[in-house]
Amino acid sequence: MNKPETVAVIGGDLRYVYLAGALSEDGCRVLAVGFDNTDLPPCVAGCTDAAQAIALSDAVLLPMPVSADGKTVNAPFSRLCIPLEQVYAAVREGQPVCAGGVSEEIRAAFERRHIAVWDYLEREELAVRNAVPTAEGAIQLAMEELPVTIDGASCLIAGYGRIGKVLSRMLCALGAEVTVAARKCADRAWATVHGCRAVHTEDIASLPSMDVVFNTVPTMLFDRRVLASLDRRTLLIDLASRPGGVDFKAAAEQHLKTVWALSLPGRVAPKTAAEIIKSTVMNIWKEAGV
Repeated sequence: MNKPETVAVIGGDLRYVYLAGALSEDGCRVLAVGFDNTDLPPCVAGCTDAAQAIALSDAVLLPMPVSADGKTVNAPFSRLCIPLEQVYAAVREGQPVCAGGVSEEIRAAFERRHIAVWDYLEREELAVRNAVPTAEGAIQLAMEELPVTIDGASCLIAGYGRIGKVLSRMLCALGAEVTVAARKCADRAWATVHGCRAVHTEDIASLPSMDVVFNTVPTMLFDRRVLASLDRRTLLIDLASRPGGVDFKAAAEQHLKTVWALSLPGRVAPKTAAEIIKSTVMNIWKEAGV
């Protein structure tokens, strides 16, 4: 069996509305909790009791992130709070739980009850495919905020991981002048092969002015010193996950325009993001023998 017959989708943003519908179209019976303040696909059963939905399900799917406060499930479309303790108590041993961005505290709470949790945010296939809507969303933000076209714009990409690779390819295709800053020699070599100028990350402060800087590195790369080297007209878009890579307080003091663009796939392409999550969860279920 490659997928459970009944799945409880507990909480989440618009991605999980689409996800519930996609799972239903794939033949799963879906019980959705935490969506009383929005419309669900007609094939999805909306519930208000998380414990009941979990009891009736073969598998549980929690959102990304699971919780914003460590006490309740992240459920922006719900008028009611869904306590994490209610979820912990309802999940039975052997019932597969998939979630995104599982904190150590949440994992420990499940493990104390001998419940295995699969974190789909840690899966490489999700990270690779999420790079596409992230890059598209970053370019959309730049188009909205810049006074110039992307064609001909000078762009710096800090970091050459999954997002950096996809973003540089898209920007080059749009006619941008792209510089990649990376620590690894191999990354700089690949960036050059792909038509970008490449520099070491330590040399960012000595670069000429840029129209837009995209940071993908989740460490404090753009500190007060580096920010001081940027032109005041430069747009700085931070794509890095928490804690981010920009000193936003220093950026505000220096009157730099910054955007911390978290969770772009869910904001700019929720249906695509839902399909990516569904595919990843399906892989987990298959590997786990659900």
